Amino acid sequence: MPETIVVVGCGGYGREIYGVVAAVNAAEGSPWKVAGFLDDAPTGDNLRCLDRLGVPCLGPSALLAGLDAHYVIGIGDPQVRARVAGQLEPYGRPAARLVHPAATVGVANELADGVVLCAGARVTTNVTLGRHTHLNLNATVGHDAILEEYVQVNPLAAISGSCRIGRAALIGTNASVLQGRSVGDRARVGANACVVRDVESGRTVKGVPAA
Repeated sequence: MPETIVVVGCGGYGREIYGVVAAVNAAEGSPWKVAGFLDDAPTGDNLRCLDRLGVPCLGPSALLAGLDAHYVIGIGDPQVRARVAGQLEPYGRPAARLVHPAATVGVANELADGVVLCAGARVTTNVTLGRHTHLNLNATVGHDAILEEYVQVNPLAAISGSCRIGRAALIGTNASVLQGRSVGDRARVGANACVVRDVESGRTVKGVPAA
């Protein structure tokens, strides 16, 4: 029997997460039944996109309290994802762990509940991914790295070995974090940046080297 799942957030990123669920179903014999999306303030454009997918918006996220379903948070901003997770967790519903069939996960890794790996994501060995951390298209994470809760790694970003990425940090598209560096809680690394020294919590850095 497939498990029921809802996607929280029906914007573009939420619909991409729905695509991850669909790919998992196609590869693994449909382990998930998508009941629909939950969204507190869906736009008309997003609702029209859901119509094209043939998947309903069930209503606001608080409806999760009455559903016998897993959930996945389809929100790209890690700080907003953390806030939404805090609202949903008291309902006691399980967060789904989703790995696209075109992603690769090596040996001795720890993937917490709510982790999403999109197509082409690569996780090597002895990596820890915290709750609701997402690796977007073709992002890579090297050996012994630790990504704490709610981290967002955008497409084509590369996190080298033995790095630590703090809670709700964002690593921008095509950015690089060099070996052994740390990025603090809620920090943001801009697109195409190269992190060569530790980034303090709450900072935004960009450029090569990132500053």
